[in-house]
Amino acid sequence: MVRKFAAIFCVLIVAGCSSVYRNHGYVPNEEDLAQIVVGVDTRDTVSEVVGSPSAAGVLDSSGYYYVQSRVRHFAYRRPEVVSREVLAISFDDGGVVRNIERFGLEDGRVVPLTRRVTETGASSNTFLRQLLNNLGNFAADDLLD
Repeated sequence: MVRKFAAIFCVLIVAGCSSVYRNHGYVPNEEDLAQIVVGVDTRDTVSEVVGSPSAAGVLDSSGYYYVQSRVRHFAYRRPEVVSREVLAISFDDGGVVRNIERFGLEDGRVVPLTRRVTETGASSNTFLRQLLNNLGNFAADDLLD
């Protein structure tokens, strides 16, 4: 009985220490990209052939960006980006494909892709604190009107 319990415990410990990989994003494969002709295809045809981009530039003449990441989660450690691929399709002022480039982790440094949210000041104050802060913000003539 003790041996069975020890064996099950060891198996659970080993299974708990295995890495878990998660994939995020999408990058088109080479077969789909071969259908895009530089200098001929437009934004609309690129979206039809390879799908909508993960991100696009703010300006009309900027490009489409397809981003795919593979993240390794291991035990209690912080998640680690194992691979990241960025496919950049740039367009000229007329919306025609100008260039197709691929970038990976080996081409530069790791840029964390995060979502930034602006904090509001009201969430840190309680209702009572907001009420007491407003006590000195009125004048006597405001009460007479």
